[in-house]
Amino acid sequence: MPLHSQRLATPLGSMLAVADDRGLVLCEFVDRTRIARQLARVERICGGRPIDAPHAILDQTQRELNEYFLGQREGFTIPLVLGGTPFQAAVWNELLQIPFGKTLSYDAVATKIERPGGARAVGRANGDNRIAIIVPCHRVINANGALAGYGGGRHRKRWLISHEKRGVQLSLGPDWE
Repeated sequence: MPLHSQRLATPLGSMLAVADDRGLVLCEFVDRTRIARQLARVERICGGRPIDAPHAILDQTQRELNEYFLGQREGFTIPLVLGGTPFQAAVWNELLQIPFGKTLSYDAVATKIERPGGARAVGRANGDNRIAIIVPCHRVINANGALAGYGGGRHRKRWLISHEKRGVQLSLGPDWE
């Protein structure tokens, strides 16, 4: 099954999205240090290299991200291809249950997937999430309320959490929309 890729414009920087006919397999900020590793993982999982070409799922991804950043969308309907280990899949599926505007601690996520004490493993699975924003790993914070790491950068995590908590459109600037 061919993989299609496309750069997506967001107010937080360009993202690379990759999809096949099943769904979105990657959506990462292009300046993320681990993007090459994430792309290699996608190629292994899907059995091919992405080509820079349009695809309906990529169009849907751009449209839904635009709506999210404009404050018009709180959830996504894009079909996802998550892959990963059973533990990673459990973590990522739990992330999808965290409501818009809410946060959970790593420990709380571990408890919800019946792995109490597994906060560090949850953090690793969070870091391996290939579908930023849509699989909302940015909603996971330290138990004391402090922001922990985020593959896209803490400045983006802070912005995303603030955007969701306020539930209002933030200034996006003239270069985006």
